[in-house]
Amino acid sequence: MAKRFDATIKHLVESHPADWLALAGLPAGGELKVIDADVSTIGPAADKVIHVSTPQPYLAHLEFQSGADAELDGRMLLYNVLLRWRHKLPVRSVVVLLRPQADGAGVTGGVGEGDEPDARLDFRYRVIRAWRLPVDAVLAGGIGTLPLAPIVDVDQKDVPRVIDDIGHRLERLKTSREVADTWAATFILIGLRYPGEFGRRLLKGVRNMKESTTYQLIIEEGEAQGLAKGLAKGRVEGRVDEARSLVLRLGERRFGAPAADVVATLNGIQDLATIESIAEKIVEAKSWDDVVTGR
Repeated sequence: MAKRFDATIKHLVESHPADWLALAGLPAGGELKVIDADVSTIGPAADKVIHVSTPQPYLAHLEFQSGADAELDGRMLLYNVLLRWRHKLPVRSVVVLLRPQADGAGVTGGVGEGDEPDARLDFRYRVIRAWRLPVDAVLAGGIGTLPLAPIVDVDQKDVPRVIDDIGHRLERLKTSREVADTWAATFILIGLRYPGEFGRRLLKGVRNMKESTTYQLIIEEGEAQGLAKGLAKGRVEGRVDEARSLVLRLGERRFGAPAADVVATLNGIQDLATIESIAEKIVEAKSWDDVVTGR
């Protein structure tokens, strides 16, 4: 579930980096480019990093949290130092907490240690608590941050009105794909605060959403997870064959028809647990090669 939220937010940043800089209160100017956030030689990859070409260029590091992390302060310091070292630019670090459950003792906005001049550490980062953002400001902001509107400072009874306001904003967009992806992101983020049925009921009449690649991946993920649960409880007839058939069907929808060697590899797998594992991970794979290797 968390991976779904992560992928959605990262896509929004990639598509609309200026909107997220505005939300964070960071300066923007010139070219904005989302760059490689990999610092895996020492630590895990940061969420999203934007190269901002202002007169004094800098990197904006955006980290998104939907769950508690007692080590967040230290992790933000680590990312800041590694990104600064790798790119030789100042780094402005921002954490966006997507729901109250992500807040806690590990989120103080900085790390400060030592009193002596030669042993002092003073690092600060910005913290944005989504549920405290004024809903009207988010609705009036950029398209890239618009899907946050139902989970900011708004009562549940007012969420239908917020959905209507999002619809009015999206009527001005020229591309149906962007409209579809924005609705899909809205649907996914609603799930951070409300039960899935609430979001489905609110967005039931949104036809564009089904055109979204993001939405299709949600459907595929649900099918894969449903199959995995069925396999685990022994409810699927012809269990291995059925699992293999779903992997081929979902994979073809994402990557096109599989090559003969891919089919042969899948046909050669008779272990139920292996097929189940592939069914669960196929939504995150990038190619048929990812599906049949690295099991």
